[in-house]
Amino acid sequence: MQTYTSLSTLVISTMAGATLWVAAPFAAAATFNIEQPEAHGHWQSMMLALGDERHMRAVETHSYSDATLSLNATQGVCDLPWLEMRVTLEQQQGESKAVNLVPARLRIDEQPIVDTMAEFITERGDDGFYAHFYLSEMSALIDDMRQGEQLFIGFDQEVNAPWYMTFSLEGADGAIGRMQSLCDASLSTDAP
Repeated sequence: MQTYTSLSTLVISTMAGATLWVAAPFAAAATFNIEQPEAHGHWQSMMLALGDERHMRAVETHSYSDATLSLNATQGVCDLPWLEMRVTLEQQQGESKAVNLVPARLRIDEQPIVDTMAEFITERGDDGFYAHFYLSEMSALIDDMRQGEQLFIGFDQEVNAPWYMTFSLEGADGAIGRMQSLCDASLSTDAP
């Protein structure tokens, strides 16, 4: 297992060694308003709003000082949640781009390992480095998150040792349930 003094040091080295496989046109980073935040153990649930745009989030900020894990849903497509990890970098990024696509593994407690891919992304004007996970069995993962104690993540780094992280799931059940309820409730406020 590889150890780093901070996650941002690892991310910077990952970005420096990455080949740019695709450049995607992302919008400049936007600041959303946090509405209706609520604590759930090591997790929180909230709504993020910007104009008419609404996203619901269940987020774990406890395990690392410079990284968060979140499960997100968007108003109007509540049945398509996505898992995202964010690492805070030392400075705002100058451009939006997909930095790399790497093999990743997820495991909740002693459940079977889920092999997947993670896309590393930066957004212009944002000091975050994002990992978006491509998951075909999202509902099963969510069920396991709601019942589990820890979520383990491993990222392959080609010739270097894998990069591992562990996030607490204490409070995930309540945060995920509330995130889903907020998203469902936002649909009824959309109706004409």
